[in-house]
Amino acid sequence: MSKTAYVYVPRESAGNLTIGIDNNIWGWERDVLDKADGRAIARSLQVGDYLVLGHRGPSSRVKPGNWEFATLGRVLVAQVTRPLYTAATVMWPDGTGKLYPERIDLDFVSDDRNVYGPVLGYDPMEALRMSANKQGSPLIASAEALLGLAEHRAADEEDELDEADDDPIIVVAGSTDVARTAFARKEQRQIRRLKFGGRTTLRCDLCGRTLPRRLVHAAHVKRRADASHAERLDLRNVMAACLFGCDALFEHGYVYVDADGLICTSSTAAGLEDLKGLADQLSGRHCTHHRAETEPYFASHRAKIANVVP
Repeated sequence: MSKTAYVYVPRESAGNLTIGIDNNIWGWERDVLDKADGRAIARSLQVGDYLVLGHRGPSSRVKPGNWEFATLGRVLVAQVTRPLYTAATVMWPDGTGKLYPERIDLDFVSDDRNVYGPVLGYDPMEALRMSANKQGSPLIASAEALLGLAEHRAADEEDELDEADDDPIIVVAGSTDVARTAFARKEQRQIRRLKFGGRTTLRCDLCGRTLPRRLVHAAHVKRRADASHAERLDLRNVMAACLFGCDALFEHGYVYVDADGLICTSSTAAGLEDLKGLADQLSGRHCTHHRAETEPYFASHRAKIANVVP
């Protein structure tokens, strides 16, 4: 079962928070983790566990329970991709001389603003308040905040132009899996709204066909697992790919886009006659999403997914 830890980030550390998000990482000073159970908690976080970062809350020097109905200016959820390790490189040049050498690598999955305490729940809010009093040391609390955040502003983020996703969710390891699925869906809705606006028909950037909106995906060029939180929301990293083969062929690397913007059949399709035939139908076309500012994302796809040697 996944664990959920909570860390409060003070207002004056807003710059450090941005650096952490951009680099998928968080860190602590040794003396912070040396207090109480900080180090034991940080060490207990393993790949797949969750870290919730709260930012811009009220004064934490209050009695327990006084944060129950407080509002946090920003709440982020991340999943651990590398457990606690020690590093000597400078990651946060904040002028304080602090190195924050005790670090964990993360995958940020959601970012919400102006979150009302009941959305997270009593125990998570109390864990964040206590973390604020412990200089940002992590504390373990219930995972109810994950589901609360996944549903946060859900009505505002629904895309009425897209059909509702009523597919059943098969829960394998508990509520955190439901939350992860909901976070991904919420991110996809946000991207579709920003990328496609109110258009009811969309043109596939690969095959060029114009189709109903529901038949076109907002597809990441640099795959989501390799992209930072900022890159996932960067519209330069998102193209329109139809569900009539283009989305799957590109996602799995059977076709790629070269440095000139031409679609090519990948060697990974070799030996699969029918698959290669589908890929060859796109080969030679110009990808309408390719341009100078999107090329770095296509280069990542060529190298990591299509296995194209530069």
